[in-house]
Amino acid sequence: MKAPVPLLLLLLAALPGWAAQLVDGSVLDAATGEPIAGATVTFAGHAIQTDEQGAFHTSGEGDVVGVRASGYRREEVAARQLAGSGAAIRLEPFVPKALYLSFYGIGTSALRTPALRLIAETELNALVIDVKGDRGMVPYPSAVPLAARVGAQDVITIEDAKALLAALKAKGIYLIARIVVFRDDRLARARTDLAVKAPGSGPWRDREGLAWSDPFQREVRDYNIDLAVEAASHGFDEIQFDYVRFPDAKRLVFAGPNTRKDRVQAIEDFLVEARRRLVPYNVFLSADVFGYVCWNVDDTGVGQVLETFAPQLDYLSPMLYPSSFQFGIPGYRNPVQHPYEIVYLSLSKAEARTGLPGSRFRPWLQAFRDYAYDHRPFGAAEIRAQIRAAEAAGSNGWMLWNPHNTYSGDGLEKD
Repeated sequence: MKAPVPLLLLLLAALPGWAAQLVDGSVLDAATGEPIAGATVTFAGHAIQTDEQGAFHTSGEGDVVGVRASGYRREEVAARQLAGSGAAIRLEPFVPKALYLSFYGIGTSALRTPALRLIAETELNALVIDVKGDRGMVPYPSAVPLAARVGAQDVITIEDAKALLAALKAKGIYLIARIVVFRDDRLARARTDLAVKAPGSGPWRDREGLAWSDPFQREVRDYNIDLAVEAASHGFDEIQFDYVRFPDAKRLVFAGPNTRKDRVQAIEDFLVEARRRLVPYNVFLSADVFGYVCWNVDDTGVGQVLETFAPQLDYLSPMLYPSSFQFGIPGYRNPVQHPYEIVYLSLSKAEARTGLPGSRFRPWLQAFRDYAYDHRPFGAAEIRAQIRAAEAAGSNGWMLWNPHNTYSGDGLEKD
C-alpha cells in the first residue's frame, strides 16, 4: 500500500508562492521486488532515508532524484516522474570486485590494458583509481586551485578524466576514486604551516621519507573534500578515503591536542563534512581502515574507531592483508598461513561490534608477496581463500591490492 504524503509537505505545497515540488515514491530490489529500507534518496541538495516499506517523501526545487543503497548500483530519476506519483525505483543488486590502479597505473597502457583485460575475462567488475595518490599527486587537470599551487599537478597521467571515465563506464565498470587524505607530501612540503611537525624542527617524515598534512587543519580537510567533490562530478560511483587517519608515530606536533578524543573528533568532523558536501552527487562514500581497527577498542593511536566511522560511510574497507597482522589474531600467530581466518574473523568481529550487516563492508585483500614472515607469494590458493572468507562474511565484494599494479588473474573465476 502506498504510504501517505506527510501532512506538513501537503500544507507547504498549498502555500502561495511555494515553488518547490513534492516527490514521493518507493525503492525496491529489482531482483526480488522487496522494499529497501534505509536507502538514501537525494534531492535539491539534501538527503533522506527510506522507511521500513522503502517509501520516501521530500520536496524541493530540482530536476533529478538520486537513489542509492549499500549492495546496489546507484540510480537517478527525473523528478517529474516522481511528482506525486508514488512510483517505484528499482535498484539492481551489485557486488563490486575490484583491482587497484595507482596514479601511474591508470595512466599507462602497459598496466591499464592488462587490468581491463582481466576485468573483461574474469569475475572482476570494478576499478579503484588514484585521484590523489600516495605522494599527493592528482593525475588529471584539476580545477581545485591548491592542487596546482602545491605541485600536485606537476605530472599529469590522465589528460581527460571525464572521457576516460565515460569509456570505462561504457564497459560496465564500477569506478571508485581513491583519495589519500592526510599523507600528502606535496601539500606538506609546499605549505609547511599545514604539515605535521617533528619536535623542534620542520615537517615530520615517515619511514618512506614522505611528509603528512595535519588532520586538525581546516584548509587540509577542505582541500581533500574539494578533490572528492570534483571526482564525484566527473562520474565516479564511489569516493574512497585512504590514510584518513593520524600518523602512527610518537611525539609529533599538531595544530590541536594529540589525545584520543581529539584525534577521533578530527576524523569524524572530516567525514561528516565530506558526506554533507557530497550529498548532491548521489555518490557512495567509503574509507579504508587498518585491519587491527576491527579488533582494537581504542583508536589504534591514529583516530580510527569503527563505531565513529560507520554512521558517516556507505562502506567500511578494512585492509585485511595477512602480512600486515604482525601480532597475528587470537588463535592464529602466523597470519600468512591462515588467510581465510584473518579475513573472515576480522570481518565477523567488525560486524559484531558495529551491528552492521556484512553488506556495509568491502575489504582490501592481499595480492602481493608476503613481506613480513616467510616471503611466500600470494597466488591462486591464498587469493581465493581470502575471497571465500569475504563472501562467507557477507561483505559487499572485495578489492585486490598490489602496489605494482601487476595482476595475474590467479584465484579469480573466469567470466
